[in-house]
Amino acid sequence: MKIALITDAWRPQINGVVTTLQKTCENLRSFGHTVETFTPDQFKNWPCPSYSEIRLALGCGPTLRKRLRSFQPDAVHIATEGPLGLAARQYCVDEGILFTTSFHTRFAEYVNLRFRIPLSWGYAFLRWFHSKSERIMAATPALIDELTQRGFKNPVLWSRGVEVDLFRPREKGFLDGQRPIFLYAGRVAIEKNLEAFLSLDLPGTKYIVGDGPQREELERKYPSARFVGYKLGEDMASHMADADVFVFPSLTDTFGLVLLEALACGVPVAAFPVRGPLDVILDEKVGCLDNDLQQAALKALSLNPEDCRTYALNYAWQNCVRQFESHLARQPC
Repeated sequence: MKIALITDAWRPQINGVVTTLQKTCENLRSFGHTVETFTPDQFKNWPCPSYSEIRLALGCGPTLRKRLRSFQPDAVHIATEGPLGLAARQYCVDEGILFTTSFHTRFAEYVNLRFRIPLSWGYAFLRWFHSKSERIMAATPALIDELTQRGFKNPVLWSRGVEVDLFRPREKGFLDGQRPIFLYAGRVAIEKNLEAFLSLDLPGTKYIVGDGPQREELERKYPSARFVGYKLGEDMASHMADADVFVFPSLTDTFGLVLLEALACGVPVAAFPVRGPLDVILDEKVGCLDNDLQQAALKALSLNPEDCRTYALNYAWQNCVRQFESHLARQPC
């Protein structure tokens, strides 16, 4: 099958959405499918205001239409609601082409945090965007229920996976600093609620792995924390595995792929009891969820790393990608 995957989230961004889409493409190709990606780097693009790492392919419509006509996909998946996603949606609607979409990011909450646009406006836009989709793929049953309650049609489950050969337990001692080491990995941006972690009175050392528009401000405000920027591959896995607790302060993530990566490394999780962590941490042996994040972080120190690793082994990318494959809307002959 020839599959077109259109996404505004792609390299050089480093986040769970990009990782999920890359792993999906890799596995689809290993299944024998032909996958063509349509990403911002293939078009003229500009930095997103207040977040230069995100590139916006404004005015991409004519070129995108030409490429899609040439490719003639059997299935079209639109992963994001940005300029590329909008252009692909319009093309599919105009041409009568079936397509699916996915709900990766709480777009309405993010633009509300950054630009004070009312949530009701954001969700009205999202309902419109996904209204013509054959199926809206969402990461958890709870998110499916939420989308249904908000008036979205046809949400279906597309779970997530973890690369357990890369993210695995390792000998401690890779990182400098007094133990215990409490570590966060991900975007350094307002929607990640990092000050809820950085302001905690915890023993040992705090590490922030990642980058983003809030990094400079937070480095000045919390000089004792170690900000090490983005890490990839073995380097990222080594940082993750050397932590004693993975702290995830976000209140807005739809899943949190890094939670699975931490668990695969044998590192227990501390987080708030909100969607995302509630959907990943289904066993109290692998993580502590508490409205008091400091208590959650301290309690997580006593959890067994072997339990965390065993739990993560239940998640495999191949199973998740088979789910994705089954939800695609194939064009009628």
